[in-house]
Amino acid sequence: MVEKVQQLGQFTLEIFEKLGRSTFFLWHTLTGMMEVLARPRLIIAQLHSVGVRTVLIIIVSGLFIGMVLGLQGYTTLSDFGAEQSLGVMVAASLVRELGPVVTGLLFAGRAGSALTAEIGLMKATEQLSGMEMMAVDPVRRIITPRFLAGFISMPLLAALFSMVGVLGGHLVGVGLLGVDDGAYWSQMQAKIDFNEDILNGIIKSVVFGFIATWIALFEGYDAIPTSEGVSRATTNTVVISSLAILGVDFILTALMFGDI
Repeated sequence: MVEKVQQLGQFTLEIFEKLGRSTFFLWHTLTGMMEVLARPRLIIAQLHSVGVRTVLIIIVSGLFIGMVLGLQGYTTLSDFGAEQSLGVMVAASLVRELGPVVTGLLFAGRAGSALTAEIGLMKATEQLSGMEMMAVDPVRRIITPRFLAGFISMPLLAALFSMVGVLGGHLVGVGLLGVDDGAYWSQMQAKIDFNEDILNGIIKSVVFGFIATWIALFEGYDAIPTSEGVSRATTNTVVISSLAILGVDFILTALMFGDI
């Protein structure tokens, strides 16, 4: 029993110790923002790597999720004679919840794992140590541009996901199931509020992008410089980012739409 308590205490201390190191890492990353902003080419290159290369999976996933929402929503709404409200249901589900959350999970799986593997391999091959020997700060030169790229890309990807999802719902609802085209768009425009729905979805996507990019970069920078260490860090990125996004999503939803 005592041994179990000791193991639990050691595990808890390791978590807080890692959280402290990640906080100092984040502070070091943020302090290099102004220097990196003066060199926009670094950010543009990472925007292509982190954002543009994630667009395809976002479009495909958003299209199919929108189609599923259109099909399931029509089946449910038809029981109450409210098929014309399909556009509202699809848009609200995507803008409020599914757009930011699913995009965050896909971002962590594709871009986050790639960032961790890239930074981890640079550490394993001593490229980061070589930069330090040349009096170049690897955090400001390597980490900060990638952090900014992830932070900027995530809200844009979430908006693209929601837009494609709405079109997917339209494709199924109007094109296949016969919902009135005018009602689909007009009710959506009338019922979806910018402050209550769209703005809250943007806030969620910004927070998720911040969290996912922070975790991905720290796991790569903190990885053990071996092939096993890099693979473990990549796995940790996907798992921890996914859990963090889902947990923070509950908190943000409670604050935005609940009575908390």
